[in-house]
Amino acid sequence: MTAKFQRILLKLSGESLMGDQGFGICPSMLAYVAEEVRSIVDLDVQLAIVVGGGNIFRGVAAGSFGMERTSADHMGMLATVLNSLALQDALEKRGIQTRVQTAISMHEVAEPYILRRALRHLEKGRVVIFAAGSGNPYFTTDTAAVLRAKEIHAEILLKATKVNGLYDADPERHTDARFIKTISYMEVLERQLRVMDMTAISLAMDNQLPLMVFNLKEKGNIQKVVSGEDVGTLIGG
Repeated sequence: MTAKFQRILLKLSGESLMGDQGFGICPSMLAYVAEEVRSIVDLDVQLAIVVGGGNIFRGVAAGSFGMERTSADHMGMLATVLNSLALQDALEKRGIQTRVQTAISMHEVAEPYILRRALRHLEKGRVVIFAAGSGNPYFTTDTAAVLRAKEIHAEILLKATKVNGLYDADPERHTDARFIKTISYMEVLERQLRVMDMTAISLAMDNQLPLMVFNLKEKGNIQKVVSGEDVGTLIGG
């Protein structure tokens, strides 16, 4: 199996590390994700990852019950650092050299985000995990993922979800929801399809970054996407 892309960015939600638990990091799910990541590293793909923090703390939700949004978002950024360190540990146990870079300085636990250093890591075959979002409140990790993808010149952003791709309604709530194979950025915005936040979609559209939405829970899907197989939904154009 050969890779279609040389450099990609993978966006993982915090919930993807939660498994069937209601909170936190599920060890078996963490191990599963690490094995899936290894399957594409073995194809000599240069890989960067952005992981969310919703399994630990979600700033938007905290803001809704009275917490100052800026403080809540900073707490959410720290949650992404916890997930990033856990994922780094899981990957390195599998022999994959990994570096965590954070948008909020914390030198004792991770490198600061420096683009040139990140590019050097990628060129050397290391996985780079970008933590703490963009470092700014009011911006989601989806937007941070698009931003980092463009900065490192990734060819595509892979958005891992718990369903097979993009639907015209929530398939978990609507049994008649229809699967969408390909769609334009503008149509996603016009129809308010919540696969990513609208700021992230707009940024991807402005910079012509292709987005692939796929089901993380189907074993081997990441490798299939990277190899160019017909999996998930492509957003672009």
